Amino acid sequence: MTETGANDEPIPLFRIDWDETELKNAVESITRGGYWANGPFVDQFEELLAAYFDVEHAVVFNSGTSALVSSLDAAGAGPGDEVIVPSFTFIATANAVKAVGATPVFADIEPAYYGLDPDAVRDAITDETAAIVPVHYAGHPCRIGELQEIAAAHDLHLIEDAAEAQGARYESQPVGTLGDAGVLSFCQNKIITTGEGGAVVTDDDGIAKRLRLRRSHGRASGEYFDSAETGEYVAMGYNFRMPDIAAALGVAQMERIEDIIERRRAIAADLTERIAGIEGVHPPVEAEDARHVYQLYTVAFDEVIDRDAVIEYLAERDIASKVYFEPIHLSRFYRAEHGSEPGMLPTTEAMSERVLSLPMHANLPPAHRQRIAAELAAAVENCRA
Repeated sequence: MTETGANDEPIPLFRIDWDETELKNAVESITRGGYWANGPFVDQFEELLAAYFDVEHAVVFNSGTSALVSSLDAAGAGPGDEVIVPSFTFIATANAVKAVGATPVFADIEPAYYGLDPDAVRDAITDETAAIVPVHYAGHPCRIGELQEIAAAHDLHLIEDAAEAQGARYESQPVGTLGDAGVLSFCQNKIITTGEGGAVVTDDDGIAKRLRLRRSHGRASGEYFDSAETGEYVAMGYNFRMPDIAAALGVAQMERIEDIIERRRAIAADLTERIAGIEGVHPPVEAEDARHVYQLYTVAFDEVIDRDAVIEYLAERDIASKVYFEPIHLSRFYRAEHGSEPGMLPTTEAMSERVLSLPMHANLPPAHRQRIAAELAAAVENCRA
């Protein structure tokens, strides 16, 4: 689906890329009549994901959050354990740790790619540390190679939060496949989407088995709706299943994933060229050994620029923007729960005050890109402190 690109229309932060295949698949799922809670599209979606990531198992869930909770549970994290996470991420990364009864330990990020700083991770490891959960921010790999080495040296689980980075690569290997498991999100603004949904990809047979138990009430025997028996329940579990109609959308999206990514990359390159000359604005960068998929297009401002005034300036001109992310450790909940205070994570806190995500999607037309760049230049000029 494309846009007109008119100069007077609002520019949203994102738009979903879809075509007739999504409609056809959704109709097929509905009209089968017996496969709405689960069904053939779920199996097909998992097969496509496993093939794309070249892994043994892909297990889909009803959200990225339930996928992340289940991956930590399947890796054995629980009460008494500590799990190292960034604070510069969506709050689900930390909440998932608490959901399994473990304690999130916040480590600082590095300023180039906004991922966990390996030195900060080393400093955060204790005898209680069970896992590290790095985030591949905005679609660019974090310094995952160094984190792999740290996890191996300390015998820790490495669970990649790749919610923003499906299709991103580190040294030609898909992110999400560099640890024990990788967690994906298919929320509506992600690289591919099912509206809501998530998945875990892994080569670990034991983790995959526990994931499937966790997502379906701990039932080990057969599909509930296809059997005369109620089933054998062997573990604690929940209803974290992805419905067939959502998987139908995912199947259609997977058929175009590389095209979607390449269009995003081309648009990002064009945006970067257009704004590169704006003094005090730093476009996203891509490491030589990485592939950025630009789930977000995030710029950073020099300290002399009033970022919040830029947001207001753009909003007045119908250009959406958003701060991804405010530090989790300084949220009301985690300050009360963990006693977090400003100054704990200096790079996280500094960058969170300087970043701004601009509109980005696979069909962002040239007229919109030009308008974003021009209005951003004007905003920066008018919003210097």
